[in-house]
Formats: sequence, structure tokens, C-alpha cells
Amino acid sequence: MTLATVAATEAAQIIADRTGVDHHDIALVLGSGWGAAAALIGEEVASVPAGDIPGFEAHAIPGHHPTIQSLRTTDGRAVLVLGARQHFYQVRDAVKVAHGVRMAAAAGCTQLVLTNGCGSTRPDVGPGSVVLLADHLNYTGATPLEGASFVDMTNVYSPRLRDLARSIDSSLPDGVYIQFSGPQYETPAEVRMAMGWGANLIGMSTALEAIAAREAGMEILGLSLVTNMAAGLGAGDLSHAEVLEVGGDAGPRISKLLAEIVKAMA
Repeated sequence: MTLATVAATEAAQIIADRTGVDHHDIALVLGSGWGAAAALIGEEVASVPAGDIPGFEAHAIPGHHPTIQSLRTTDGRAVLVLGARQHFYQVRDAVKVAHGVRMAAAAGCTQLVLTNGCGSTRPDVGPGSVVLLADHLNYTGATPLEGASFVDMTNVYSPRLRDLARSIDSSLPDGVYIQFSGPQYETPAEVRMAMGWGANLIGMSTALEAIAAREAGMEILGLSLVTNMAAGLGAGDLSHAEVLEVGGDAGPRISKLLAEIVKAMA
């Protein structure tokens, strides 16, 4: 067992103790704009401040909520909601970034939904659009894996879960996401580089978490909310205020979509 696995197991035990739920089934990481989905997914069993759980630092950015929630769906499944995403630009440590996902796996979760807010390079997929992640590029220069951990990433985002999501909303397009390290927004030249590599969604999260989740054997669904056109492709400068505004406007619609997807997952 690696130190990261030991830490995740200890954190999962604290989650079990604080929530009274010994086993969770599905984990959600809620990014910018997605926070309201929890209320639609199931009844809250317990909510734990992330700062009370080892491995989480008690800090957050606007649009994120530093809590861990346990929900119970109407059909009896237990859902672990991670509002306390640790971004690489905050901690500069890929193992810390992956801690929440590893904790969820140690808590019993076999399925993971990763959400984020991002920029788009496609004029036909503008702000307010939801995109299914088909693949990603990790441009952080880091990995949460340790030693000779040779993890297959061929189908990191589950084709089965993408098909399930499209059965609920047939208009959802596929996209390729690139994770930059941040916190600065990308330059237009960096966006053009990413486009040349095949990326059409630009952000600062998700890929490192997905790598750790695949190592843990989890089935992953990735959902991106487009909050802006990427640098050089839209009018005006980029700002986090714009991200929050678009997320707020899209919140009810995308929260309903996510809740319907989670209810259909099995």
C-alpha cells in the first residue's frame, strides 16, 4: 500500500464514522456551476466540513463548497459528493489533488462523475453548453501515480456512461479536455497549441483526478460546462466572474441533467 492509499483509507473511515454510512456507491466531484445538483439527487444523510477530514485543506475558491456530503437516492444508493476539490494550482501536488477520488474509492465507490467549468474552442459549443468528455490531455507535467504504476488510459471516460447520458439528452456532444496547471488563464498561443493537439475544452482540473480513478478501477463519466470561449476566440478578457455568471445561469438546467444521469446509473 502506498502512503496515498493509506491516507485515503483513513479518510474513508472518518467519512463512514461521521456519516454513519459504511459503503458509498457513486462519487461526484462538483465543479464550477454544478453545485446545486446535490439537492436534486437524493436526501442528505450527512455533511462534513472538508477541513475535518485528513488530507483536505480548509480552503475554497468562489463557486466551490468545501464540504463532503453523503446522499441517499430514492432507490437506496449512497452517493458521496465532493464539493471540496483540491486544484493543482492551489496545492501543486498531484497526490493531494487525487486524494478525494482515492478516498471515494476507499469508501466503496465504483463509479465517479467528474464535472468542471471550462473554455471552448468550438464556435458551435459556446457558453452554457454541456459536453461529455471522451478523452483528455494532461498538460500539468505531473501525475498522481507513484512508482511503476502502469495504468491503461485507453477508455478513461466510459463509453457506456456516455451512451447513458446521451439517452437522457441526445444533444450532448463529445469533447477532448486539456488540463493546464493554472491559475493563470491560457494565452491565445497556448490555446492554438492545444487545438493543434486535438483539445477543444480548456480547463484546470479533472485529468489528474481521472488518472487516479482509473488506477482505482473506477468507471468515470466526465461532464464539462462551457463557461466561456477560450482565450483569443471570444470577445473581451477572461475572468472568474464570467465563469460564475454562466455557471449560475446554467445551474438549474445542468443540475437537473446531472441528477437524471445519476439516477439512471447502475
